[in-house]
Amino acid sequence: MRRTPLLAIVTALVLGGVLAQPAAQRADAAPTAATAPTTFVHPGVTVSRAQLDFARSKVDAGAQPWKAAFDRMTASKYADLNRTPKPRAVVECGSYSNPNHGCTDEREDAIAAYTHALTWYITRDERHARKSIELMDAWSAVIRDHTNSNAPLQTGWAGSSWAKAAEIVKHTYGGNWAGSGRFATVLRDVYLPKIINGSNSNGNWELTMMEAAVGISVFLEDRASYDKAMAKFRTRTAAYVYLASDGELPRTVPGQNLDTREKIIKYWQNQSTFVTGLTQETCRDFTHTGYGISSISHVAETSRIQGQDLYGTDVGERLRHALGFQARYEQGAAVPGWLCGGSLHLGLGPVTEVGYNALHNRLGHAMTNTQALTERTRPSGTNNLFVAWETLTHGDNPA
Repeated sequence: MRRTPLLAIVTALVLGGVLAQPAAQRADAAPTAATAPTTFVHPGVTVSRAQLDFARSKVDAGAQPWKAAFDRMTASKYADLNRTPKPRAVVECGSYSNPNHGCTDEREDAIAAYTHALTWYITRDERHARKSIELMDAWSAVIRDHTNSNAPLQTGWAGSSWAKAAEIVKHTYGGNWAGSGRFATVLRDVYLPKIINGSNSNGNWELTMMEAAVGISVFLEDRASYDKAMAKFRTRTAAYVYLASDGELPRTVPGQNLDTREKIIKYWQNQSTFVTGLTQETCRDFTHTGYGISSISHVAETSRIQGQDLYGTDVGERLRHALGFQARYEQGAAVPGWLCGGSLHLGLGPVTEVGYNALHNRLGHAMTNTQALTERTRPSGTNNLFVAWETLTHGDNPA
């Protein structure tokens, strides 16, 4: 059998550019993307029918922590049957929602639609299904665009909740939702184009945008958009959470021009020591880090429901270590001087239930810090942006 000389192989690789660039200047190839299912599972965005059935059975039995989680949800402003939707044709959101022309209204109406959908499923009180429909119909009749600098992030935040609400109502409520087609058209024409091509901003932006894009793609049964969003998600997740196996420097996203060590360190909030579980925004603050971690868990959960379990891939490994690393300091561990200059801005938010349940309860990973934080903060509520009621839907849920 003929063998190609080693020198010839190395020469070809160098000439072809594979070995010609230092690691900091080499754009990382996208991980293998999950492929859309041949047949989509519904409801199948972050929470499945089996998970909803488990939650419902626990609430009906008065079991904890699910009953307390349900009570917290139904006592919130989002479960109010007298809520009046506040749709706008153009939602204008600047940096940190300044200006805020409809930004809070849209996000909170979307969370309310999801809250009413969950309440409908657990109680079978049709008033909540109809309220969810009222909110979705009000916005789909009016919304035409999102503008200003935060438009992609705002679209992702609201789109994530709209997709979860629509999935539950369309696929579990037996009553008439005459406007479901119009709602689908708005998700396809107004929301999806604003998020599907991603973002070069801080990593939580693109992760949330891909969460919304994946969810919307499931609702629309759009396999091409699902695959595109999932590919971007895999690449961004690998570039958002550092693992020692990544090498000396974190991975990068093609197109961001992070081609030197100096640029990468600046993008990582001037953090120059990289350890497993550190995220691109750890040294910014834990709140934004929590947004990114939450979206990673939501997409992984949706993918699992749709038949491809990402928890056993690097996505799960990165999520597990990101949760553990942040939870340790959120729980009060002393901050070493090499980490963010010895000072952290805490406030991770209600973002641990989905990942903890999948990685600890299903896969058996020991997650001491994450477990302690999760149990201490139960029942989790909402961050009023796109995360809501996850002790109810995912707390110790085997489905």
